[in-house]
Amino acid sequence: MTKPANEKHQRLHPDVLKLGLVSFLTDLSSEMIFSVFAIFFTTVAGASSALLGLIEGLADFSASSLNYLAGWLSDRSGRRKWFATAGYGFSTLAKLILLMSSSVIGLSIFRVIERLGKGFRGPPRDAWLSSIAVKESRGYAFGVHKALDKSGAVLGPLVAYALLSWLGESASTYRTLFLVAFVPAVISVAVLTRIPDQPGTAHERESLRQNWQQLSPGFKRFLIPAGVFALAYFSLGFILLKAHAVGFSVTNIVLLYALFNITCVVAAPLVGKLGDRVGRSRIVVLGYAVYALINLWLVVASSRWEVVVVFAIYGLFYAIDESQSKAFIADLEPERRATAVGVYNFVTGALYLPASLVAGALWTIAPGIVFAVAAALSVVAIVIFAVLRRKLTVIGQIGKT
Repeated sequence: MTKPANEKHQRLHPDVLKLGLVSFLTDLSSEMIFSVFAIFFTTVAGASSALLGLIEGLADFSASSLNYLAGWLSDRSGRRKWFATAGYGFSTLAKLILLMSSSVIGLSIFRVIERLGKGFRGPPRDAWLSSIAVKESRGYAFGVHKALDKSGAVLGPLVAYALLSWLGESASTYRTLFLVAFVPAVISVAVLTRIPDQPGTAHERESLRQNWQQLSPGFKRFLIPAGVFALAYFSLGFILLKAHAVGFSVTNIVLLYALFNITCVVAAPLVGKLGDRVGRSRIVVLGYAVYALINLWLVVASSRWEVVVVFAIYGLFYAIDESQSKAFIADLEPERRATAVGVYNFVTGALYLPASLVAGALWTIAPGIVFAVAAALSVVAIVIFAVLRRKLTVIGQIGKT
């Protein structure tokens, strides 16, 4: 008699797929642009590589800067759909800049503003997603959402490649590409407006300080190993450099990046189901462990086949880290989920920047040191998580273990 109940738990709420479709269309649009943005910015617009680095850094910062604010506002009002729609709409409107200006200033403004929209929509959307996914299949729901999201990241560059191959590389082709990319972004917002809201409990008189104080002790403890691990989570660009160092051409490196995305798409729902079955705390530790093993392997990897395997495994790690950590947070913080996701994104996002800066400095000394340090920090994060796990279990705020 338990089989129907289990089947019910595994059945996805239709709005999970609708939110996944919104993310798919948005990523399709964004990745069409981002796959060519660096080249367009430097060759067509004439910006320097130094300015590109600055703008990319500002874009990464802007993506995390509004997370906490967006989460607090969403939990304070109880609204999910309104804030998520505002974030998606903001990113879509930012893409209009590409249709009106190809100047360095215009492109720079677009890159930063578009990421601001991403930072604003993430926490309320993830809280929305967790509210329509029952706890027994929450990991699977987040995994399916991430798979649809990354499918857009796979298809976007392929569409851009097809347009450039068909029309040729010219300023007019890039403008056509930006126009085509604008279409799925608009559709994504239209789809989102058709999804019924799932409001959370409003905390109308709660200030930012009170909001932080009301977050669960379990979630606050989780920020410690998450922060340590964020210091190990340097830019994927360093692994791409490793691939180039062992003999991969630029064209083949693009294929490796596609392999990473495809593996993530396939793995995300599977690891979500696994987390629902064995407990999400174990899946979080698995993600840290996989990342540590990847970096240990990169210390000694010297052949192409090794790098190919590393990229495939990296897709598995990304599926765990990007989807199951959010499902785990939803278990830890049932009352103020948007705030919790926002705080998590802000803290880890703020630490990613120094992590990549340190990695860049170490790379000039010896590339192997970068991967060794990342592996060591991952192990430290696992140890801290294990020490705190008993306390998390005692207060009854983690998923089944």
